[in-house]
Amino acid sequence: MELRPLGNTGLNLSCVGFGASPLGNVFGDVPEEDAIASVRLAFQSGINFFDTSPYYGGTVSEKVLGKALKALGAPRNEYIVSTKCGRYKEGFDFSAERVTRSIEESLQRLQLDYVDILQCHDIEFESLDQIVNETIPALQKLKEAGKTRFIGITGLPLSIFTYVLDRVPPGSVDVILSYCHYCINDSTLEDLIPYLKSKGVGIINASPLSMGLLTESGPPQWHPASPELKVEQNVAAATELATSGIDQEALSEVETILNHVKNQTWPSGIQKN
Repeated sequence: MELRPLGNTGLNLSCVGFGASPLGNVFGDVPEEDAIASVRLAFQSGINFFDTSPYYGGTVSEKVLGKALKALGAPRNEYIVSTKCGRYKEGFDFSAERVTRSIEESLQRLQLDYVDILQCHDIEFESLDQIVNETIPALQKLKEAGKTRFIGITGLPLSIFTYVLDRVPPGSVDVILSYCHYCINDSTLEDLIPYLKSKGVGIINASPLSMGLLTESGPPQWHPASPELKVEQNVAAATELATSGIDQEALSEVETILNHVKNQTWPSGIQKN
C-alpha cells in the first residue's frame, strides 16, 4: 500500500484510509464480529489510517473501532487514528468545554491514550468565528497536553476552509478533511489544493463514492443529494469506470454521461456559511 505524507505533519498515511462510519451502522447493520474482521483485514492489507467520530452511530463506531484496534495487538505507532469533536447524536457543540470533554470520552471508547488527529466535525453547522476564536484554541491546548498530535477541520462547503485558515494563526490547523468533492461526479476540491498547500495543510479526501451515491446499491435513504443526482445512469457510469479500469477513453465517456450533474452538490450547514 502506497504511503503518502500528510501536509507538514510528518505522518505517512496509506493512500486508502478506513472510514469507520459503517462500523456505527450508518449505511446498514454491520455485526460487530464482521466490523472487527474488516479492520483486521484492512490493516493486514496495508491500510494504516482509521477515521471515526463520536457522531457515527451515536458513539458505536468509536467503541467498535477501539475493540478492533486492540484486537490487532499491533504497536501503537503502526496505525494512525483520527476522531472528531463538536458533532454528536444530540446536536452540535463546539464550545471549549465540550470539545475538551469530548476527547476524553473518545479516548476511553477507543481505548487509546491519544489520537493522531482530532478534527472539528462539520463546522458549517455553527458559527465559524466560534471555531476560530474558541474551538481551535481549545484544541491547541489538547495538543499541548498530548491528547492529540494534530488538529483538523471538516465539512462539506469548501468555503469554510478558506474562512477559517485565513483567520487562525499559521500552523494552528494541520489538516482538512473534505468529502464528496473529489470523485468522478464532483472534482471541485482540486481548485483548492494550491491554496491548502500554500498554508502547509494536509488534505484528506473522504467519501470518494459520494456517501454511497456512486455504488451499485445506491445511496442510503438519508442521502441529501437531489433526485437528479441520484439517477441510475450516473451510478451505471461510475460502476463502468470502476470495473473497466481507468483509461482516458473510458474516463471521457463517463464524464460525458455525468456532464449534466458535474460538480453538483447539496446544501449543508447554516445559510451564512
